[in-house]
This record gives sequence, structure tokens and C-alpha cells, in this order.
Amino acid sequence: MAGNKHFSDNQFTLKEVFQNFASWISYFLSQWKILILAGVIGVALGALVSIFKKPVFHANTSFVLEEGEAGGMGQMSGLASLVGVNLGSLGSTSGLFQGDNIMELYRSDRMLDEALLSPFDESELLIERFISFEELDRKWSSKVDFSSMDFSIPRESFTVSQDSVVKEISKLIREKQLSVAKPDRKLSIIEVTVSSKDELFAKVFNERLVENVNEFYKETKTKKTSENLAILQSQADSVRSILDQSIGAYASESDKIPNANPLLSSATVDIKKRQIDVQATGAVYEEIVKNLEIAKVNHRNNSPLIQIIDSPRLPLERTEIRLVKGMVFGGAIVGLLTLLVIYFRRLYQKHAQES
Repeated sequence: MAGNKHFSDNQFTLKEVFQNFASWISYFLSQWKILILAGVIGVALGALVSIFKKPVFHANTSFVLEEGEAGGMGQMSGLASLVGVNLGSLGSTSGLFQGDNIMELYRSDRMLDEALLSPFDESELLIERFISFEELDRKWSSKVDFSSMDFSIPRESFTVSQDSVVKEISKLIREKQLSVAKPDRKLSIIEVTVSSKDELFAKVFNERLVENVNEFYKETKTKKTSENLAILQSQADSVRSILDQSIGAYASESDKIPNANPLLSSATVDIKKRQIDVQATGAVYEEIVKNLEIAKVNHRNNSPLIQIIDSPRLPLERTEIRLVKGMVFGGAIVGLLTLLVIYFRRLYQKHAQES
């Protein structure tokens, strides 16, 4: 019958579990002085953190990005082919700058450097403001002498130390203070957020960065069509000048022999030559103007639309640890750690006694 027992000797009954739990509660209550002291220390630490930790301000800009109308260009190419116009050289830019690539521009060293070296106000640059409130002149004093650096000079004249400082600050902002994301991957809305201890810096840096990146994106996206447009405009102006000269030369030849004898063909040779020049130049000019107008439409269709939805306004959204919240969390965290220390110390004592 002993083999039919439902419980072996090393198993616990429910009564034993409750007794064991009660003994642990009783032990913890006996350590009330330590727990109260730990709670007081935690509350004090939480209060100190909430008092001395500076709030973080968040400057947010959201905008909608609409790419150029590639479909419209395809229809235009079809219509142009009917009249013998080839738009191969007038086509839109490649897929180099489409979709999410603008988000990577915001994280690039070039865009961050340009924003940092732009003016904060009439007296200082953004990078100087950043160095001041982040106290980098004190933190990096052993490596960098900021007093000898002038960031207002042209970038080409920067020393190696200045370039290194700009690069490190850009890296710091990119990793800890800059966020570029799409709230919804199905939408074309992009949000750029700059978080900083300095409220005015966060606002101005966000505005400068968005302005520089969006302008660079527009210029790069339409660079190819702009170049084609400029070339066609130059050709049109040149051919028009030649056409005007040909018309003037034809008129001069006509004035020399106002009533030419039709029986004398040699008398009209020069006039006919000038007339052919006018007709040929006019045909060339007509084709160039046709391509020029199509290129203008293509350039407008290829230009991306960037419309700002929300821009940072004072006062900015802030994140901080409030006094009551810091005290509660500080007391809870230190109290929990103290309980764990008491628990493991008690287990060690029991194990030592059994051994």
C-alpha cells in the first residue's frame, strides 16, 4: 500500500506552503527598521534626481512629402512621340532620391553640420550654443581647447580639431537627440524631432535642419531636369538670334532688288539663299521651342511637394521627473532592492545552518 501514496516525502502540502509564506512575512516584518530606512533613502534619492535632473524639450516638425508625377511624364512621352519628339533626354531623375531617402538625409553628417554651423542669433552659432549648455568646454577640456576655435570662419578653413569637434557633436545629436520617422508607413508624412535640454536650441536647430534638408532634396530631385531646361533655353536663345540675323539679311537682299526681272534668275539667287536660311533656321527654332515647353512641364511635374503640417512652437513639449513621482519611484526601487538583499541573505543563513 505504500506504493499507492499520492505524495512522496519531498513534496509540499498546501498547509506547508502557507506556513512557509507566513514565516517569510514574519521575517520581513522583523526587519522593519531596515526597510523603513531603505524607503527613506530611496525617497530622498528620488527627490534629488527630480530636482537636479534637467527637463528635456522636444521640438517636432511634421510634413507631407509628395513625389513628382512620374505617371504624368509617361503620358507626356507617349503624346510627344506622336509628333516626333523624343523625351529620353528630358526624363525625370532616377530613383536615387525617392521615398525614404529623405529620412537618411536628416541623419547625414553634411546636413547636421550645416545646421550646427548656422546662426542661432546675431551673436552666436548653434554649435556654440550647444557647447555652452552641454558644458563640453569643461567635459572635453583635456582634449580640446575651445577658446582658440572660431566656428564662424568658412568651413574650408577649419582645422582638423574643429572638424573633429563638429563631427563628434553631429554624432552625439544623431544618436541621442534626433529622431526621424514615419508615424504610418502607408502615409507620406514624416516627423522630425529634436530633443534637448535647451528649449530654444531644440526649436531653432529643428527649424534649420528641416529647412536645409528639404531645400537640398528639392534641388537634387530636380537637378537633371533643371540642367536640361537650361541647355534647351540656351539653345533656343542662340537659334533665335541666328533667325533674327537671317531675317535681317533676307530683308536686306530684298531691298537691293525690289522689282527683280523674273527672266533673270541670277538676280534672285542671293534672295533665295537668304530665304532658305530663314526657313531652315525657323524649323530648327520651332522644334527647340517645342522641346523647351515640354521640358518646362516635365520640370514642374518632377518637383516634389513638401508641405509643412506642424512646426515647433514655444513652449515645447517637455519630459521631466516630477517631485512626487521621483520620490515614489525612488522609494519603491530602493525598497525592492532591499527586500531582495534581505531575502538572499536569509537563504544564505539557512543554507549555512543546514550545512
